[in-house]
Amino acid sequence: MSSPAELPYADADFLYFERLLPAHELARLNTIRDWMEANVRPIAREYWGRSEFPVHLIPGVAELDMVSPVRRQGHSHLLAGMVTAAIHRVDASFGTFFSGHDGLFTGSIELLASEEQKAAWLPDIYALRKTGVFAITEPLAGSDVAGGTTTTAVRDGDHWILNGEKRWIGNSTFSDYVLVWAKDTADGQVKGFLVETSTPGFSATVIENRIALRAVQNADIVLADVVVPHFNKLAGANSFRDTNKVLKTTRATVGWQAVGMQLAAFDVARKYAVERRQFGRPIAGFQLIQEQLVTMLSNAQASMGMMVRLAQLEDAGTTRNEHSALAKAFVTKCMRETVALGRGILGGNGISVDYEMAKVFCDAEAIYTYEGTYEINTLVAGRAITGIAAFV
Repeated sequence: MSSPAELPYADADFLYFERLLPAHELARLNTIRDWMEANVRPIAREYWGRSEFPVHLIPGVAELDMVSPVRRQGHSHLLAGMVTAAIHRVDASFGTFFSGHDGLFTGSIELLASEEQKAAWLPDIYALRKTGVFAITEPLAGSDVAGGTTTTAVRDGDHWILNGEKRWIGNSTFSDYVLVWAKDTADGQVKGFLVETSTPGFSATVIENRIALRAVQNADIVLADVVVPHFNKLAGANSFRDTNKVLKTTRATVGWQAVGMQLAAFDVARKYAVERRQFGRPIAGFQLIQEQLVTMLSNAQASMGMMVRLAQLEDAGTTRNEHSALAKAFVTKCMRETVALGRGILGGNGISVDYEMAKVFCDAEAIYTYEGTYEINTLVAGRAITGIAAFV
């Protein structure tokens, strides 16, 4: 029986998208991919099952120097996207940790902080001596967070006092910083504040009984009279519109995550299909199984093609919010079909985490929803092509 390494198109790069990378960026991608395979894959299912995050691996990520590959290191958005896909192809929980720190959190500071704030914070953040997360979602404000934010910020001389709650904030139980978005009671505008998690009045409690991204420490956050220095109010974060400068990029990142999830599902399903025998032959020899595998790969390649074009627009500086919204909606929709087909190919074994597909299947549900639901991103694109908003 052929091993996966001996199969045709063993890396599933069917249309040779990786050949679009220059040699030095492809080498960088392979270095990160090899590290993920050696360090994360062997323990991913164990930590997922225990709902624990492997914090001991963070120093290794720091040694890879992966944070801010585009703005800080000058790499292409295409490399950054392919790295995101490669990480999620191994483990979506670990990928969500990295994307949260690198994109949402670090990206917010790069785009919205003053030069003095960047100088004070970014060196430790880039080196992962300090980790951070982005806190905008609330118990009663998800898709409506732009107008429904109830967390408040009150200016008190050289400080701000924050009160409120946030929900689904990944890895906030062990991060050093949480970037909290709160409504300034003076002008009603949503603003951003860098909060140290050791500040009195701040607490984060893990949400139990989750079926997706179980290693991510999604938490409920309570802010009870949390005092934040005025210096920690992001200089360029003065209205909810400012968050779009960050979310435009991070929605694209989630599209790449969904590409990685589809490739993960294809990897597991194809390996299973060539090894699993029924009726005296590998099930990969049955026409229906081949059709399903081809559909999975087609979805992944179509998704990759859209994300490659989006990365090109990002590199050219011409991408718009509706571009990343359309991509996030389409690629995650493809992902949902792809992981469902993969789970079906494994039959009953598809619901056992021992075979990995169940983990991939469940994790995909979180990616389908966060960074804007399918419906919200569809309406962003719909508004762009009709000129009419249909949100309410």
